[in-house]
Amino acid sequence: MTFRFEHLHLRSRDAVAAAGFYVETFGAREIAREGAPSVTRVVLDLSGLTLFIEHAPDAGPAARPPNRGIEHIGLAVDDIESTVADLKRRGVAFVIDITDVRPGLRTAFLDGPDGVRIELLQRG
Repeated sequence: MTFRFEHLHLRSRDAVAAAGFYVETFGAREIAREGAPSVTRVVLDLSGLTLFIEHAPDAGPAARPPNRGIEHIGLAVDDIESTVADLKRRGVAFVIDITDVRPGLRTAFLDGPDGVRIELLQRG
């Protein structure tokens, strides 16, 4: 048996606005919008990760880290200092600033739409 990663599925009170965050903040590329006349799902390519963002206005509240299940999305960067500085200049707030976790690993965390925690990490 062979398994391959296919997609990550998020639920949002406003799928279009949430998708806009990933496009503007991380350079994701919108692949498709589904549903008519109103959008029910936006599909993004986030550096090779297929992200489904489903419109779910009646979904329960977002989990608060640390939580069970999916705890965060991790995005690798080459230069965490300049990446965090750029995002802060663009108004992105971080819940945990740059942290030296151990030699060769630096991280920072922010919250995206609908309580999705996002880790930026630099290895090396």
